[in-house]
Amino acid sequence: MNKKHLLAAFFIGTTLIWQSCGNKDAQKQQAAAQQAERVVPVSLATATEEIVTGNQTYPATVKPLNEAELFAEVSGYVTQIFVTDGASVSKGQKLYEIDGTRYTAALDQARANLRIAQSNLDRVQTDLNRYQALADKDAIAKQTLDYAKTDVANQKAQILSAQAAVTTAQTNLNRSTIRAPFAGIVGISEVRLGALVNPGTTRLNTLSSVNPVAVEIQVSERDIPQFVSLQKSGSAAQINAILPDGTEYASAGRITTIDRAVDPQTGTLKVRANFDNASNVLRAGMNLSLNVKTNSATEEVVIPYKAIQDQLGVFNVYVVGDSSKAEQRKVELGIKLGDKVVVKSGLKVGEKIVVDGIMNVQTGVKVAEAPAAAPDANAAKK
Repeated sequence: MNKKHLLAAFFIGTTLIWQSCGNKDAQKQQAAAQQAERVVPVSLATATEEIVTGNQTYPATVKPLNEAELFAEVSGYVTQIFVTDGASVSKGQKLYEIDGTRYTAALDQARANLRIAQSNLDRVQTDLNRYQALADKDAIAKQTLDYAKTDVANQKAQILSAQAAVTTAQTNLNRSTIRAPFAGIVGISEVRLGALVNPGTTRLNTLSSVNPVAVEIQVSERDIPQFVSLQKSGSAAQINAILPDGTEYASAGRITTIDRAVDPQTGTLKVRANFDNASNVLRAGMNLSLNVKTNSATEEVVIPYKAIQDQLGVFNVYVVGDSSKAEQRKVELGIKLGDKVVVKSGLKVGEKIVVDGIMNVQTGVKVAEAPAAAPDANAAKK
């Protein structure tokens, strides 16, 4: 009896386990079927074509038209600093002075050597004149005359050498005073009084021009004709800068420079716009946005901006095909037009996209356009 009971229990347990596994598989299949049959209500829009007029926004950086790092050109101790940190300076204004005592002494010595060389030239020239007169009368040997001519030539070379030494000494003395090469604003001084500086290695400060100032952007190679046209027209009404705080800069800019070549790695070209900057609002190195008003030459693909998903700078939309299933697709955006945006690539005219209800949509999920909400009767009576 015990064996029969054990055998019966074994068969019953096996049957229960099999039924349990079968139920789990059935549940999974049922869940998959439900997922496949699930329909997400959304609102849809169709990609259309339009001739668009709007602002194309570019990340931009402020660059001074002139900028120079000021280095010491002679060695010595800094004895004078003529400007305060961040001061405005004019062209040729004194900025720093390096101890020029030894350079003044070197100049005095070089000038003295030049005077000695000139005196020696006068002496040998007088001797040559005398020997020439005697040689005309055959009163001296020809060799003596030749020696006199050689002495004159050598002394003339000595004068040239002495003059070069004077120029060098004068240049060193002049370089002991650092002057502004152009008008602008200096930064915070990198040396203080008494600092020992060396030529070509010790940076004293940086000088940047302020007005006008440049704003540089990178534009796609396909937009080059538009910027060439803007440069030729010289129009300032179509270029506006947006400051980091979101406000628009008071003055408009002009396209002044287009770089010579496209970067083959990025397919972009550097373009520069100049802005008046009398109040020094635009500071070197500032990051801002540049709005360029544009009119498309041909019709562009346009969709509602709400349909765009921004994932760390990568833009996607959900496209709905004939099977009513959503497919996520990467797109490249153009200019923004109020509540719409231009799609440069990734979408064709007539394709349907999800606008509302995106949070509930995944690739492969079936969607259906939700019916429009009925108007409020009470509101209508009012």
